[in-house]
Amino acid sequence: MKNNESGEMYLETILVLKEKQARVRAIDIVHSTGYTKPSVSRAMGLLKQKGYIEVDDSGSIELTDAGKLLASKILERHRVISDFLKQIGVSEDTAADDACKMEHIISDETFERMKTYLTKNATRRSGEMQIHLL
Repeated sequence: MKNNESGEMYLETILVLKEKQARVRAIDIVHSTGYTKPSVSRAMGLLKQKGYIEVDDSGSIELTDAGKLLASKILERHRVISDFLKQIGVSEDTAADDACKMEHIISDETFERMKTYLTKNATRRSGEMQIHLL
């Protein structure tokens, strides 16, 4: 893992996979990300060393409390940023790609202001959030 962003991406991937399936293994991460088995294995070792994951004898990966906290923070950022970008007219694929990049570098202050803005300016229409822009 080159940096924090890479580690955060792996943690987010594990959390998303855990939402879909009971058991997450390294091969599931390989299939989800497209990274090689050795790259994923190395990343899991580093995340384990940092105390973000635990791996049992059968290869099941579990997030520790610290891992869940960080993964949840990154996933929330991804979803909020992606939704915001879609609301201002960015295509779904581009919004998802851009959110993946932005979620790691956006400041807490900017992110909280974005959430506040969305909450204050949102109305419900057909189950979707609509933003009122000036």
